[in-house]
Amino acid sequence: MNKNVHQQLRDLPSVSVILDHLQSEVAQWGHDAVTNAARAHLEALRSAIQSGKSVSSDLSIIQQTIRDGLTNRSQPALKSVFNLTGIVLHSNLGRANLADAAIVAMNRVAGSANNLEYDLEQGQRGDRDSHIESLICELTGAEAATVVNNNAAAVLLTLNTLALGRKVPVSRGELVEIGGSFRVPDIMARSGCTLVEVGTTNRTHLKDYANAIDADTALLMRVHTSNYRIEGFTNTVPEPELASLAEANQIPFVVDMGCGNLIDLKALGLPHEAAAQQTLTHGADLVLFSGDKLLGGPQAGIIAGRADLISRVKQNPLKRALRLDKVTLAALEATLQLYRNPDELVSTLPTLRLLTRAEDSIRDQANKLAPKVSSVLGDHYQVDTASVSSQIGSGALPIEVLPSAALSITVANGEDEPLRALAARFRQLPKPVIGRLHNGALLLDLRCLEAIHEDAFIEQLSELTL
Repeated sequence: MNKNVHQQLRDLPSVSVILDHLQSEVAQWGHDAVTNAARAHLEALRSAIQSGKSVSSDLSIIQQTIRDGLTNRSQPALKSVFNLTGIVLHSNLGRANLADAAIVAMNRVAGSANNLEYDLEQGQRGDRDSHIESLICELTGAEAATVVNNNAAAVLLTLNTLALGRKVPVSRGELVEIGGSFRVPDIMARSGCTLVEVGTTNRTHLKDYANAIDADTALLMRVHTSNYRIEGFTNTVPEPELASLAEANQIPFVVDMGCGNLIDLKALGLPHEAAAQQTLTHGADLVLFSGDKLLGGPQAGIIAGRADLISRVKQNPLKRALRLDKVTLAALEATLQLYRNPDELVSTLPTLRLLTRAEDSIRDQANKLAPKVSSVLGDHYQVDTASVSSQIGSGALPIEVLPSAALSITVANGEDEPLRALAARFRQLPKPVIGRLHNGALLLDLRCLEAIHEDAFIEQLSELTL
């Protein structure tokens, strides 16, 4: 070891000296955390010196490096982001934004004891479903209802309860794969039932179901293909016909609605999507649907329909493993309460508010923000307003699009790599901005950027390192 290396090592402060100057950090993060961070940084400096690199032994610089490391380590992994992808219900970005009423309800029960499973009138143990069951029944027309932690769980629990060890016919055209490579046949297999494929990918007839029914058939199941659509030479059996066939064979008819919906979307100028009430009216004995998609609530799976079937579902031991916690229940109840006032629903429920934003309004917003973004990015980039198509997302209405407007950022020389680097820097902002790269442009679709958040979006752009 040469003299210069030896001296540099001797110049490094000790752990105790560093800790003496980081007392506020010790109070914030704890003695062990700060000590371990100091030791780790000193070890990194020693390794750098021994490899011939020049490092600073200045105590203030070392302190700041350790402080920055502790701060970074304490940052939450789950962050709020600006969803400018153009996909309103983005599966990777948390799906539905919760309504203010739902957030208030979550805070109300999260910080104190509550009557989650306590009957206040009787003064004894209660049922957590009691907080929302009557509300679900009111909004869907169902006799009874229960909830679990997502719609895949609703399918799993229903089939495990009603079809364990028995057969369930499903059209081949409905054996979909949902997000994360989860497939309906795999969920059915895990539930303990036997899938019987009927019909073909594009055409299934009532006789296909009828021919598949035998003494070992537990129920008929319809799965809405909410994340894709087959068009052309196709045939699907109407729900009332399947319901009549099931009734004639004295077996239940179960409809997995997927994204779920409680209102007439066409009345809001949106594409049609079947509502739970309609499906139950068509004769379904049970409907299953998500809470965090078109419903606009928290992640949940809702099972609604015949009281005798719901009672059996509730008695399944798996129900306890799949049940909702107090915070999610509070958010779901508050969301469903908003549906009692349909005149105000679009303004109070973020999902519908975003889906129904007028194209002209979004374009005006883009025209207003484009110069501000351009002034931050400089001459190397060009920022324009572009017409784009938003998607509903999360498997809802997969081929329908909503006209929207975006900030289109391009590079003067047409190079792709600077755009990718810029997209990465947007993702590194305090509140990450998530857009999409398309045809040589970074598109920031503004459908999900409401006016109340514009200032926060613009202000943090100064932190972009260009």
